[in-house]
Amino acid sequence: MERQVTKMGGNPVTLIGPELEAGQSAPDFSVLDNSMEPKSLKDYGGKIKIISVVPSLDTKVCDMQTRRFNELAAGFSDEIVVLTISMDLPFAQERWCGAAGVDRVITLSDHRDGSFGENYGVLIKELRLLNRAVLIIDAEDKIRYFQLVKENHDLPDYDDALEALKEIQ
Repeated sequence: MERQVTKMGGNPVTLIGPELEAGQSAPDFSVLDNSMEPKSLKDYGGKIKIISVVPSLDTKVCDMQTRRFNELAAGFSDEIVVLTISMDLPFAQERWCGAAGVDRVITLSDHRDGSFGENYGVLIKELRLLNRAVLIIDAEDKIRYFQLVKENHDLPDYDDALEALKEIQ
């Protein structure tokens, strides 16, 4: 399935995959951690998952988004895990986290096969990058919140995401 609902730099882009919404079961995915080990939704089972999706950590807005979620994670309980998923290589993610002092967010790479992007409907066809989004998935792997940012140069609405998080804690 393809749809044009977002923009990159003011230009419409095509997203590949389903249009997911709150209430649906979260699809599984296969990504790589910074050690090149495969990870899936099941690896974070029993936890509330905040998934921050960014095109690339090496851009200003993605940097700000990831740093903000790292700050927020300091106040979260152990039942919440914050994942940042991008198409960046695992080596680049690890380097970026070290340089940025990001230590509360787990970075995961979808570069190998785009599994997360396709399964969550955030893979940008024209660029093979992920569209900026924020998801909250509860401990039973139900999507409780899905914010698809309509212009990739804009930051997500953190307050809206935090309100949704409060509702499931």
